[in-house]
Amino acid sequence: MKQLLGCALACLLAWNGVSLGQTFPSRPMRILVSAPPGSSPDIRARQIGAKLAESLGQPVIVENRPGANGLIAAREAVKSAPDGHTMFLALINNSIGDALRPDPCCRLNQELLPVSRFTMTPLVMVVHPSLPVYSLKDFISQSREKPDSITYASGGPGSISQLVGEWIKSDAKIKVLEVPYKAVNAEIPDLLGGQVMAAYIVPQVVVAAIKSGKLRAIAVTAPARLAMFPDVPTTAEAGLPGIEAIVWNGIFVPAGTPRPVIQILHRELVKAYNAPDVKSQVVNTGSEVAADTPEEFAAFVRAESAKWAKVIRDAGIKPQ
Repeated sequence: MKQLLGCALACLLAWNGVSLGQTFPSRPMRILVSAPPGSSPDIRARQIGAKLAESLGQPVIVENRPGANGLIAAREAVKSAPDGHTMFLALINNSIGDALRPDPCCRLNQELLPVSRFTMTPLVMVVHPSLPVYSLKDFISQSREKPDSITYASGGPGSISQLVGEWIKSDAKIKVLEVPYKAVNAEIPDLLGGQVMAAYIVPQVVVAAIKSGKLRAIAVTAPARLAMFPDVPTTAEAGLPGIEAIVWNGIFVPAGTPRPVIQILHRELVKAYNAPDVKSQVVNTGSEVAADTPEEFAAFVRAESAKWAKVIRDAGIKPQ
C-alpha cells in the first residue's frame, strides 16, 4: 500500500510539474528594480528582460521602484502572486538591510526565494591625486599620523561604501572621517574636485577618471586583480587580508512560487546571463557573471548577511 501511495504521489507531482511548465508563462511578466531608470541595475534588468521575452514568448516589463534602500520594490514583489510572473532584482543593499534592520515583510531567502545571481562587481578604492597617498599602506600610515585628516565618501548609513570604509578603519585601527551622501555616486563631483579625498566605488563609474589621472586607484576589494586595472593590488595584497566587498544582484521571486516555475526561470536566466552580448557588456564594466543555482545563491546570501552583520556589529552602526 505504501508503495502504491508513493507512486501515486510521485506521479501527481510529475504531472503537476509538466502542467506548470506547459502553462508558464501565461501572461506578460515584470522585473521589479529598486533603482531608477538609467542606473546600472536598471540596465542589467532590461538586458535580461529582453532575453527572457525572446525565449519565453511573453513581454517582460521592467518596473522601477526606487527608495527605502530596496524595500519598496521588495514589498511590491512579496505581495505579488507567487506564480513566476513577478521577479525582483535584489541588490546587495537588500542583504545588508537584512543584517542591519530585518523587515519581516520581505527578507531574502524567506519571503523572497532566490533563482539565480546575475553580476558580481568589486569596488575600487580611489583617492584624489592631491592626497600624497599611492598605496593602501600610505593611506593607513597617513591616517595614523593625522587622525581624521582624510575624508571618505559614503552612500549614507548602511551603504556598501560606508561598511567598507568602517571595515577598513576597524581592521587597520585608523581614524578616517566619513562624509555621507544621499545617493550612490552622488559624491563623484566632490571627489573629482578634491572636497572629499577617498571613496569606494564600482569600476565603471571611475575608470575614465582613473585613466585620465583625475583619481588614483590604490586597491580593489576583490579576491583577484581586475583585468581593467591589472596594476592595482587587491586589499589582501595591499596588507588587509580578509576584506572583500562585492556588489551583486540577482533574481528573486515571492515565496510560494512553484518549484517547476523556479526551474524554468533559472534555466532561462542562465541563458540570458551568458548570452554573448550581455556577458561581454558585463565583463567590459569590470564585473563578472555568476549564474549560480537557487541553492548556491541561497548559501551565498546567508554568507553575505553574516559577513555584513559582523561588520555592522564591530563598527557599532545603528539603524537610522
